[in-house]
Amino acid sequence: MRRIIHIDMDAFYASVEQRDRPELRGRPVAVGGSSRRGVVAAASYEARRFGVHSAMPSARARRLCPELVFVKPRFDVYKEVSQSIRAIFRQYTDLVEPLSLDEAYLDVSKTTAEDRTATDVARCIKSDVKQATDLTASAGVSFNKFLAKMASDADKPDGLFIITAEDAPGFLARLPIEDFHGVGPSTASRMKELGIYTGADLLARRVEELVQRFGKTGRYFYRIVRGEDHRAVTPHRVRKSVGAERTYASDVSDTAVMAVRLADIAERVAERMARHGVAGRTVTLKIKFSDFTLNTRSTTLQRDVHRADELVAVAEKLLRQPEPDRPVRLLGLSVGNLRPISGEKGTRQLELALDPPTQPT
Repeated sequence: MRRIIHIDMDAFYASVEQRDRPELRGRPVAVGGSSRRGVVAAASYEARRFGVHSAMPSARARRLCPELVFVKPRFDVYKEVSQSIRAIFRQYTDLVEPLSLDEAYLDVSKTTAEDRTATDVARCIKSDVKQATDLTASAGVSFNKFLAKMASDADKPDGLFIITAEDAPGFLARLPIEDFHGVGPSTASRMKELGIYTGADLLARRVEELVQRFGKTGRYFYRIVRGEDHRAVTPHRVRKSVGAERTYASDVSDTAVMAVRLADIAERVAERMARHGVAGRTVTLKIKFSDFTLNTRSTTLQRDVHRADELVAVAEKLLRQPEPDRPVRLLGLSVGNLRPISGEKGTRQLELALDPPTQPT
């Protein structure tokens, strides 16, 4: 049986700002633009108590929390801190799958023994991260990726939660349907219309019914409520493109918010391209709407691109041709037609997945 750890940094961007600016500690902080059309990129736990969350328009966040302090994002700093944290992960295992700057899966099956459990390793990692960065992380430990992710969400901030094979059925049965990873507000609403309020309700439904109601994603729901997830932790995925995608906990309706989210995704794609010395000409934007319909838009350029600002410019143009007319639950960006950047040796073509597939097969 695998031993998987999911590490999720607590309110990462906001926590970095509070760490570096002591006057912000204990105060509600939002990382993002404070203008009328600005968007919250991250919120501290003090701000979250007022209902402020990421992807929220800044004007609404200010109404919810008049004392909210807005801080401009420093992505170069966040990336530097993230690299330090990933270096700590790799001291414990080579099987590290980053999902974003602030979270990753680790497979410690081969590095644990009878006298050192996965829980021990998770506790050590949390301690090392705190000592090296003065930041806290929450850890989930289980026998597959889905349950490890659910475990890290179950005890935040600075938590450590374990879901064993014996615990999994009861944990999932009691869980409110909206707390399942991969079930957004729109899907949760549809499930409740069918009388599905908890994992126990979902467990009682046949796979044929779920597929009829939710398409291929129905099979995913059928499996996860049974604790089934056979995906491996894959630090290197060989592909013909470099890409990243994000499934959002809340559907996004504002195009300006989508543009901010795409900028964050472009940063991750550019980081991976730089690491492997590649550039590409075909840029593809992936949009999955709240009703699970999928739209892809692609363009092939006259020259290679690899920098984040280049990718953002192309992605925003694709996003607005035309602008999405429905709420969006997933955005993705990938670059194909890869070739080595001049002076780089070799080409490694990888794809970075920020979240588990929303429609596993």
